Order: sequence, then structure tokens, then C-alpha cells
Amino acid sequence: SISRVLSSYEDWHTILDVARDPQVQVFISNTTEVGIALVNEPITGNPPSSFPGKLLAFLYERFKKLGNAIENGTIIIPTELIVDNGKKLQSILNDLAVFNNLEDEFLTWLNTANTFCSSLVDRIVPGKPSAEIKNSIQHKFGYEDELMLMAEVYRLWAIQGDEKVRKVLAFAEADEGVVIEPDIDIYRELKLRMLNGTHTLSCGLAVLAGFETVKDAMSDSNMSEFIASLMLDEIASGIPYHLEPGTASAFGKKVVDRFRNPAIEHKWISITMQYTSKMKMRNVPVLSKYYEDHNTPPQSIALGFAAFVLFMKASKKEGGKFFGELNNKPYPIQDDQAGHLDELWQKHGSKGIVEAVLQDTLLWGTDLSKLPGFSVAVNDHLQALINKGGKQALDQFQQNKVLA
Repeated sequence: SISRVLSSYEDWHTILDVARDPQVQVFISNTTEVGIALVNEPITGNPPSSFPGKLLAFLYERFKKLGNAIENGTIIIPTELIVDNGKKLQSILNDLAVFNNLEDEFLTWLNTANTFCSSLVDRIVPGKPSAEIKNSIQHKFGYEDELMLMAEVYRLWAIQGDEKVRKVLAFAEADEGVVIEPDIDIYRELKLRMLNGTHTLSCGLAVLAGFETVKDAMSDSNMSEFIASLMLDEIASGIPYHLEPGTASAFGKKVVDRFRNPAIEHKWISITMQYTSKMKMRNVPVLSKYYEDHNTPPQSIALGFAAFVLFMKASKKEGGKFFGELNNKPYPIQDDQAGHLDELWQKHGSKGIVEAVLQDTLLWGTDLSKLPGFSVAVNDHLQALINKGGKQALDQFQQNKVLA
């Protein structure tokens, strides 16, 4: 149960008081991918601006008040969808500790007494249920719940850890969906690439084609076939991890079934949040591996990239927020790179935008325009989306695949 909720912006000193409590053993974070980032800042802020800054300040306060004994350490479990998120967070805390000139004794305690567990959460959680569903559930159970969320039945929380971690995280024994193992890479790769990667490569196209929810899209034969082919034919063969034959296909078929869950109202527009960083993290490694093995443009991925480029075209900016436009109606572009993509659109227009976006190493960490034929494929799909609209371009794409 939840005993209390503290806000770092309103209750920072109270949070630091909690650091002195030896009963506090576990930290779990869910800040999205952009939250696990190094911000060189003093941890004396009230509070520090970044999540790593807040966590380091908390741990340093604990170290100062309780001492450097091993038993005063904690188990830290980030759930952000980043490869080796535990190691990444630990590395950031070390860099930030050095930036703040914290003593060597603290650094030793940080890295020996505290356990940073990489983890992976796999469950589709669309958010709050509709008012109708919420009222029905509250009436059935006889109480109001302002924290009610909708989630699918399937769940997996894979945590990288040893027997020490297993002993502390006793809740794992109560749910078979919680897995604690020394190596969780296979769980991460399958989920990150096939579920999340498919979501990311499909969301822009789905919005442009007029689908509000994943359920709506899966009810359309062409969109459903696009998603299945994207996942099973292209992403599955580009996963940058050794898998036994049939593993990716079997996992992917389960994911397709999960997407078809009629009880889940998962809005595509919410999936577009931080579109660019998700595309880089989830799909660029798959694209690179696909080219290593096939050296030809994957057409479904190319269409997904084209939809991303068009979705990120802003039509207006209000209060520092960007909005695109579809059928004369605005939609939010909730992305830290929205301003940069807007500048590229303004500078290059529809004819040059694909080349400009793909060769932007600041976005992708590599020059995607160098992949043979990829720029041409993405540009062809972009022009089709612009000239025909999302739904007609999608239908034509699927028809061409059938005729090929």
C-alpha cells in the first residue's frame, strides 16, 4: 500500500529526512528514457533538477548520516527502457559525484554497498480508463479510486540480480510475472525491439491514417497486416542479439495478439511522446543490423520513418509547444527534438527533409543516409503520404506488397 506521496519540489527536505531511515532499502524509477541523463549540476539544489541529481543527493545524505557500512546500501532498480539501464544510471551517478567533488569514501560506498539492477518492464498500460469504465468499476467495488489505471493481463518485470537481490525483493515470490535472473538481455531485446519498436515505427503512420487507438488499427486489415509484417518480417530479422531460431517469431506472434486485445484503449498519440529518442534507441540498431544481413532497404521500416518525418512537421507553435495538423485539426508534438525538426522542415521543405533528417548524426548517432537505398525509400513513402494521405498511402503500400 502507499503510505504517503512526497513531491521533490514541495517536500525536498522531508525526502532527505527519509534518506536517514535505515529501513529504506529499494529505489524504483520510471522517468522515461530522457530522465536517465547526466546533467552536471550541484546536488545542493532544492532540489537538483535531474533525477540522477536527486538520487545522488539522497544517497549522499544517507551516507553522511548512516555511515559507510554495507548494510546501509540500497537496491536501485531503474525501469526506463534503456539498454543496461542499471549500469547507465550507476555510471551517471559516478560522473556526477566526481563533478560535485564528493569524497572517495563515498564513491567506494556508492559502488560496493549499493546494487544497481538493470530491469525491464513489459506490460501495456494505456493509462486511465474512460469515465464510463471507471464509474462501472467503482460502482462494482463500492469505492472511488483516483489512481485507477488500465493495463493488460500479461505482465513481465525482469530484474537482473543475484540471491541478495532476490532476498530483498520478496514480492517477486508473489507474482510469476516478476523474474530475477543474472542475465535478462533476451527479455530486454525482444520487448524493446518487437513490442516497443513496433509501436514506435507504427504510431506516426497510425495517427496520419486516422486511427485513434491500437485496437482501432488492429481492426483494419491493412494496418494490422502492416504491423504484423513490420514486426515479424523486418524487426525480427534485425534484432542485434543472438536468438535461437523461432524465438523472435514466437514472441512476435504473442505481441500481435496483445495488440488485438479489445479491452485495451491504447491511444497512438500517447505513443508518439518523445518520438525521436524512442526511434533512435529502439529502431536504429535494428535498421543497422538489418542492413548488415540484407543490405537492402526494409520497406515497412522505411514507411515508418517517413511517417515519423511527416508527423514531426509542425504547423504552429503556442506557448513553447509544437502542434502538427491533420484534417484541419491540431495534434500535439510532444518531443524534445520538436524545435530542431521544425527548423529542418523550415529549411529544407518536403523535397529535402528526408536527406536532412537521416544524415543528422545529432538525432541518430550515425548517418542513416549512407544506408544504400534507404533515403530513396523513405522519400518515396513520404511523398506518397503527402500526396495521398496516410490511409490511402498505407492501403496502396499493402496492395503493392500483395502484387509484388
